[in-house]
Amino acid sequence: MSNWYQLDIKQVLQQLDTDATTGLTETLVKRHREQYGANELKQKGQKNPWLIIWEQLTAPLVVMLIVAAVISAVIGDYKDAIAIVAIVILNAFLGFRQEYNAEQAMAALKKLATPNVRVRREEQVQEISARDLVPGDIVLLEAGNLVPADGRLLESINLQVQESALTGESEAVEKDAQTVFEQEQPLGDRCNVVYMGTTVTYGRGAVIISETGMQTELGHIANMIQTVESEPTPLQQRLAQLGKTIGAVAVAIALLIFILGLLRGEETKDMFLTAVSLVVAAVPEGLPAVVTIALALGAKRMLKRHALIRKLPAVETLGSVTTICSDKTGTLTQNQMTVTMLDVAGEHIDFTRPLDSKQSTLAPGEQQAVELTGHRALALLLVSGALCNDATLESASEEALTYRAIGDPTETALVVAAARVKLWKGNLEQAFPRIAEVPFDSERKRMTTVHQCPNNIDTIPEAFSSAWSITQSNGNPPYLAFTKGAIDGLLNISSHVWINDHGEPLDESWRERIRAEHDQLAQDGLRVLGFAFRSWENVPTEQQEDTLEQELVFIGMVGMLDPARPEVKAAIGTCQTAGIRPVMITGDHPLTAQHIATELGITNDGNLMNGQTLNRLSVKK
Repeated sequence: MSNWYQLDIKQVLQQLDTDATTGLTETLVKRHREQYGANELKQKGQKNPWLIIWEQLTAPLVVMLIVAAVISAVIGDYKDAIAIVAIVILNAFLGFRQEYNAEQAMAALKKLATPNVRVRREEQVQEISARDLVPGDIVLLEAGNLVPADGRLLESINLQVQESALTGESEAVEKDAQTVFEQEQPLGDRCNVVYMGTTVTYGRGAVIISETGMQTELGHIANMIQTVESEPTPLQQRLAQLGKTIGAVAVAIALLIFILGLLRGEETKDMFLTAVSLVVAAVPEGLPAVVTIALALGAKRMLKRHALIRKLPAVETLGSVTTICSDKTGTLTQNQMTVTMLDVAGEHIDFTRPLDSKQSTLAPGEQQAVELTGHRALALLLVSGALCNDATLESASEEALTYRAIGDPTETALVVAAARVKLWKGNLEQAFPRIAEVPFDSERKRMTTVHQCPNNIDTIPEAFSSAWSITQSNGNPPYLAFTKGAIDGLLNISSHVWINDHGEPLDESWRERIRAEHDQLAQDGLRVLGFAFRSWENVPTEQQEDTLEQELVFIGMVGMLDPARPEVKAAIGTCQTAGIRPVMITGDHPLTAQHIATELGITNDGNLMNGQTLNRLSVKK
């Protein structure tokens, strides 16, 4: 069954014979396991060693060697026969050892990769291996968890799941357990289900497992991949063609000599032996061994660089690569955002610091790296970044008083930036509790949160008290809404800009100035987010984007840098020296992408192509 997203929670519980509170009983677990099997993706059975040996002995050139050895033995040339057999055995041994060891290593890695999950069973929360899950299990999910099987959501609290492994969509998907669809929906739009192999990036929830193992969406993909016959590598194709060519030419020449000998009156037996000897001599008995040894040495070198080669010919296939397409975030860069530049009230503020962005930690000496004196607009910008945010800042070490940010890299960068000037997210949330929100949406490219304002200024963090007193003097609002998102979209819903502690009309000159500053930050390789706010006398009854996201006051912009991995530039240079063209694929702003590509040496001519242009290209181009 694949339409679980069209059933409500009660129907799913009934069909899977489970209970939302107590979970499955051990009796039902055993019954379901017997019915559905283990929760694992089955591969084509691990190759039998004899099959591996057989594949080594049936390559075209090796078959020719075996035939040559047999013929040599028949005609009494035992030395050649023994030598050829030795070469065949050496070739088969090297190929067998490489593939067999790779199979064993892959099996060991698969066992190590099996995660544990928390489930409700027998009225208790238990931790079990994901392999032991069965349909009907209630699995608890939280940020950072890998979804262990397909299932219908039972509970969802601000739950977001990264489904790029299945859909290719880079943005995390907002999930809602209460949604029920009447019509059939594409996989990427089913917000009330989660899928095996995806990752929880934020929030928490509980899921009723509906499909396990090969019955999951990932299992269907795995099955399709396994049913596709693998094509011979370029080297295998050339060796096979070489074997056929040598065989055909050798037989043709031997046949010609045999016929000419008979025409000259030679003995039939003598001419037959001569023709056979020519065929045997034409077989390059050393070639398979030389090729196998060369590939084995290449595989050994790659293993030292942590690349496990299962089949030796794949070494040569990798050597035939002419283009490498790579994602940017997390592959070419560290996927650890760092706030480096702020733009508020018409001026740039450098926010660079010696923070170890790779660990997302904050040490005592790194607090107050930027003074807020005289920068009330800066305080308002940082507060909006910390409050309109789902990341958290937790203590990493009480003894060292260090903190670690947890959540989306972009949001953790904002939380850390605010904490550096003692605008702690926890304190801000106590003073300004969140009462409503419009979650981030990949189409809108923005997020809005609504907060209740404190009546007593003593509850305001000291670093924000001055800015808050100015904000109060502009009307003492009972509620504030903060919005963050892409600059173009934010400008479209903003009517004022925060200048000199009050809002001024956002005229065309200000819009052009903001866009120009945005482009400059993007050209410097920064990811740019804009922030705005609006005060409310009453919380809108319709808490939708159309209601909350209008007539905003634009505060400023934050520029964040995702540092390149230190080893990437050298690796790109090596690829280019080897004649391989690196291509970077990213969803970032084109100017940001162009800067990163130029910095890493991927392009020097600004050659850039967006998705719309790519879609219009023909397959040949």
